[in-house]
Amino acid sequence: MSGTGKSTLIVELAARGCKAVDLDSDEWSEWVDFEDDAHQSTVEPGRDWVWREDRVGELLSCEDAEALFVSGCAVNQVRFYPLFDHVVLLSASPAILVERLKSRTGNSYGKHPGEIARVLKLKQTIEPLLRDSCDFEIDTNAPIDKVVAAVLGLLR
Repeated sequence: MSGTGKSTLIVELAARGCKAVDLDSDEWSEWVDFEDDAHQSTVEPGRDWVWREDRVGELLSCEDAEALFVSGCAVNQVRFYPLFDHVVLLSASPAILVERLKSRTGNSYGKHPGEIARVLKLKQTIEPLLRDSCDFEIDTNAPIDKVVAAVLGLLR
């Protein structure tokens, strides 16, 4: 979910020397048009931000680091689950999500009331599905150092 701290976590992991990649960027993701109504959770009507499967597949097949951390949330992420050692759901309370979205500086998504409403709806509808398919859940209401420690603890 937007506002859970994915980007902040990736920056912190990279600062600690880990190979960490935020897939929510033009390099790793792209806009795709959908002509049907099957994609109810799209970012925009008929359009969604999805992982570039060729590039993400290549990234995940490269073994140039002890560990690779990726972050992002896209409708096609499930296709990559078999390539991950762990799938971690970052979750935060609705109040924290809204606070983070309103105060973020590196990403404009979440500034519009409609975007906030969408995130809160996805928290109710999509987050339970993500929870069912993840290996671990980490509460990011905690300070970032504790979140980083929890993620790094998964390597042990």
